[in-house]
Amino acid sequence: MTSRSLLRKLRKSPRLVMQLGVQRLAQRFGIAELDVPLDLRDLADSFALAQQPAATPRPVSDPPRIGWVVVPAGAGSGGHTTLFRMVRAAQEAGFENTLLFYNRFQADIDHYTEVVRTAWPWLTCEVAPVGDRIDGYDALVASSWATAHVVATRGARDARKLYFVQDYEPFFFPRGENYAFAEDTYRFGFRTISLGEMVHATILRELGVLTDLVPYGADTSTFHLQRSQRPRSGVVFYARPGNERRGYRLAVLAIERFHRKHPDQPIHVYGTSDPVLPFPFVNHGTVAPAVLATLYNSAIAGISLSFTNVSLVPEELLACGAIPVVNEHPDARAVLDNEHVQWAQATPGALAEALSRAVSRADPDAYAEEVAASVQGRSWEPTERAVVQILSDELGRESVAPEG
Repeated sequence: MTSRSLLRKLRKSPRLVMQLGVQRLAQRFGIAELDVPLDLRDLADSFALAQQPAATPRPVSDPPRIGWVVVPAGAGSGGHTTLFRMVRAAQEAGFENTLLFYNRFQADIDHYTEVVRTAWPWLTCEVAPVGDRIDGYDALVASSWATAHVVATRGARDARKLYFVQDYEPFFFPRGENYAFAEDTYRFGFRTISLGEMVHATILRELGVLTDLVPYGADTSTFHLQRSQRPRSGVVFYARPGNERRGYRLAVLAIERFHRKHPDQPIHVYGTSDPVLPFPFVNHGTVAPAVLATLYNSAIAGISLSFTNVSLVPEELLACGAIPVVNEHPDARAVLDNEHVQWAQATPGALAEALSRAVSRADPDAYAEEVAASVQGRSWEPTERAVVQILSDELGRESVAPEG
């Protein structure tokens, strides 16, 4: 394209001018780097770590002290909720726990402490910022690829190091440097705990690294069948724009097709404050778990896409009698082994057809009873016990099962 033809095109398209301007500003000021949760000064290197002589583990305190290194939490974060369940289980088993928040921008720790105390009032452990050196703990638990680097670079060498993995996080990025930085964390030599078969199988297949497998759980105390006089209708959509592993745009395209075929079915959206969508919808924003359970109990089905591990959402839908529509993946099937799940290829048409099948059942309210019964009794207790056992093994301590 010549400069003259480009100029004509720009004059006709203000939107193109804006797009090019935003791209130029983003490149100039490195805006994309703001999405990376790691300061590169904290970057570890598995090659260099392997050259270091092995450190003698420190004598274990009584009670043992564990530092859980986390990135800042936002209310409603499923990943933080799952991790915090493990922290609470360790607390109940007699370990002394501290949440160590790592933020590359040095944000106010008081704010994140308040978020934890408000959104997870049942978590009573200490909260502190990550210091220049993480010392005084018998064990350190990384909870993401960024915090694994921080544990490797700032953590005391005589502390036991573990890694609680909820997603295969290299898949958060295109193949490139951030992919490589995330991938390298599984070579650090930490005792790595995989949540569910999908993560366990992916790490083994991609890197040949064997991890400790703990079962994926479900919260059926909050999410359960509620009796209602109103018939079920419509679908729910967990909307996470800007989070590619949650398949937001793909889900929008699928629901748009579904709506054209079933305009009478209401569409309920939650998880984001002000979505702009090409179909009519009821926006619920960010909702508390108990409110979300009631919403699930009103719907026939829900769409929940995830590409790096299964989401918490499908089993919570099942527990409330709603049919989850999820993207097909053989490893995900090993985690979400339930005959009522509607699996579909990750295309708009296939997902729309799965939603259509779900809402077209003859008696969705009667079927909801069967769906909810299929996960009755599921909980996070087996996961918690397994994690506590691993911590106990690492610290040479007799395991004490958490209360439950």
